[in-house]
Amino acid sequence: MTGNTTFTMIKPDAFAAGSTGLILNKIIENGFKIKALRLTALSKEKAEAFYAVHSERPFFNSLVEFMTSGPIVAAILEKENAVENFRKLIGATNPADAAEGTIRKLYATSIQYNAVHGSDSDENALIEGNFFFNQFDRH
Repeated sequence: MTGNTTFTMIKPDAFAAGSTGLILNKIIENGFKIKALRLTALSKEKAEAFYAVHSERPFFNSLVEFMTSGPIVAAILEKENAVENFRKLIGATNPADAAEGTIRKLYATSIQYNAVHGSDSDENALIEGNFFFNQFDRH
Protein backbone atom coordinates (compact mmCIF):
# COMPACT_ATOMS: atom_id res chain seq x y z
CA MET A 1 0.00 0.00 0.00
CA THR A 2 1.33 3.41 -0.90
CA GLY A 3 1.00 6.43 1.31
CA ASN A 4 -0.13 9.93 0.62
CA THR A 5 2.70 11.80 2.34
CA THR A 6 6.39 12.18 1.74
CA PHE A 7 9.26 14.21 3.15
CA THR A 8 11.54 16.59 1.30
CA MET A 9 14.38 18.87 2.18
CA ILE A 10 15.66 21.74 0.08
CA LYS A 11 19.39 21.51 0.61
CA PRO A 12 21.90 24.30 1.38
CA ASP A 13 23.07 24.59 -2.25
CA ALA A 14 19.59 25.33 -3.59
CA PHE A 15 18.82 27.66 -0.67
CA ALA A 16 22.06 29.61 -1.26
CA ALA A 17 21.31 29.84 -4.99
CA GLY A 18 17.94 31.43 -4.26
CA SER A 19 16.00 28.49 -5.71
CA THR A 20 13.78 27.74 -2.70
CA GLY A 21 10.72 29.61 -3.99
CA LEU A 22 11.09 28.15 -7.48
CA ILE A 23 11.36 24.62 -6.09
CA LEU A 24 8.35 25.07 -3.80
CA ASN A 25 6.36 26.47 -6.71
CA LYS A 26 7.27 23.47 -8.89
CA ILE A 27 6.17 21.14 -6.09
CA ILE A 28 2.80 22.91 -5.80
CA GLU A 29 2.34 23.07 -9.59
CA ASN A 30 2.73 19.28 -9.63
CA GLY A 31 -0.22 18.78 -7.32
CA PHE A 32 1.49 18.40 -3.95
CA LYS A 33 0.05 20.10 -0.89
CA ILE A 34 2.53 21.39 1.66
CA LYS A 35 1.39 20.03 5.04
CA ALA A 36 4.35 21.31 7.09
CA LEU A 37 7.25 23.61 6.26
CA ARG A 38 10.25 24.67 8.31
CA LEU A 39 13.31 26.79 7.61
CA THR A 40 16.11 25.56 9.83
CA ALA A 41 19.79 24.69 9.97
CA LEU A 42 21.26 21.32 10.84
CA SER A 43 23.86 21.03 13.57
CA LYS A 44 26.62 18.49 13.00
CA GLU A 45 24.91 16.16 15.47
CA LYS A 46 21.50 16.46 13.76
CA ALA A 47 23.02 15.92 10.30
CA GLU A 48 24.92 12.85 11.54
CA ALA A 49 21.71 11.48 13.06
CA PHE A 50 19.62 12.15 9.95
CA TYR A 51 22.18 10.49 7.65
CA ALA A 52 23.22 7.73 10.11
CA VAL A 53 22.26 5.10 7.52
CA HIS A 54 25.27 6.35 5.48
CA SER A 55 27.73 6.53 8.41
CA GLU A 56 29.99 3.79 7.02
CA ARG A 57 30.06 5.23 3.50
CA PRO A 58 33.15 7.14 2.33
CA PHE A 59 31.09 10.25 1.52
CA PHE A 60 29.50 10.52 5.01
CA ASN A 61 31.79 13.25 6.42
CA SER A 62 31.53 15.42 3.31
CA LEU A 63 27.74 14.93 3.30
CA VAL A 64 27.49 16.09 6.92
CA GLU A 65 29.76 19.05 6.19
CA PHE A 66 27.65 20.03 3.19
CA MET A 67 24.33 19.65 4.99
CA THR A 68 25.54 21.88 7.84
CA SER A 69 26.92 24.55 5.49
CA GLY A 70 23.73 26.62 5.40
CA PRO A 71 19.98 26.71 5.93
CA ILE A 72 17.65 23.97 4.72
CA VAL A 73 13.91 23.90 4.19
CA ALA A 74 12.18 20.75 5.46
CA ALA A 75 8.67 19.91 4.29
CA ILE A 76 6.02 17.26 4.48
CA LEU A 77 4.10 16.93 1.24
CA GLU A 78 0.79 15.30 0.46
CA LYS A 79 -0.41 13.75 -2.78
CA GLU A 80 -1.68 10.35 -3.84
CA ASN A 81 1.25 7.92 -4.09
CA ALA A 82 3.42 10.72 -2.72
CA VAL A 83 6.82 9.01 -2.48
CA GLU A 84 6.81 7.64 -6.02
CA ASN A 85 5.35 10.81 -7.53
CA PHE A 86 7.85 13.02 -5.73
CA ARG A 87 10.80 10.84 -6.73
CA LYS A 88 9.72 11.29 -10.37
CA LEU A 89 9.46 15.05 -9.88
CA ILE A 90 12.92 15.44 -8.36
CA GLY A 91 14.71 13.23 -10.90
CA ALA A 92 17.89 11.19 -10.71
CA THR A 93 20.43 11.90 -7.96
CA ASN A 94 22.95 12.93 -10.61
CA PRO A 95 21.44 15.98 -12.35
CA ALA A 96 23.27 15.00 -15.55
CA ASP A 97 21.08 11.87 -15.63
CA ALA A 98 17.87 13.58 -14.50
CA ALA A 99 14.99 13.96 -16.93
CA GLU A 100 14.26 17.37 -18.42
CA GLY A 101 11.97 19.47 -16.25
CA THR A 102 12.77 17.66 -13.01
CA ILE A 103 13.87 19.65 -9.97
CA ARG A 104 17.40 18.27 -10.03
CA LYS A 105 17.79 18.90 -13.77
CA LEU A 106 16.70 22.50 -13.21
CA TYR A 107 18.40 23.38 -9.91
CA ALA A 108 21.14 20.87 -9.02
CA THR A 109 24.76 21.20 -10.08
CA SER A 110 26.28 17.81 -9.16
CA ILE A 111 25.62 14.52 -7.41
CA GLN A 112 26.59 16.09 -4.07
CA TYR A 113 24.93 19.45 -4.72
CA ASN A 114 21.66 17.94 -5.90
CA ALA A 115 19.27 20.59 -4.54
CA VAL A 116 16.71 18.39 -2.77
CA HIS A 117 16.22 15.26 -0.73
CA GLY A 118 13.19 13.06 -1.25
CA SER A 119 12.20 10.06 0.86
CA ASP A 120 12.71 6.73 -0.91
CA SER A 121 9.91 4.78 0.82
CA ASP A 122 6.73 5.33 2.80
CA GLU A 123 8.52 4.06 5.90
CA ASN A 124 11.42 6.50 5.47
CA ALA A 125 9.01 9.35 4.71
CA LEU A 126 7.45 8.82 8.13
CA ILE A 127 10.81 8.50 9.91
CA GLU A 128 12.30 11.53 8.15
CA GLY A 129 9.18 13.65 8.60
CA ASN A 130 9.13 12.82 12.30
CA PHE A 131 12.80 13.84 12.54
CA PHE A 132 11.82 17.45 11.72
CA PHE A 133 8.16 17.68 12.70
CA ASN A 134 5.89 16.34 15.38
CA GLN A 135 2.25 15.47 14.78
CA PHE A 136 1.11 18.90 15.97
CA ASP A 137 3.12 20.64 13.23
CA ARG A 138 1.12 18.92 10.47
CA HIS A 139 -2.31 20.58 10.71
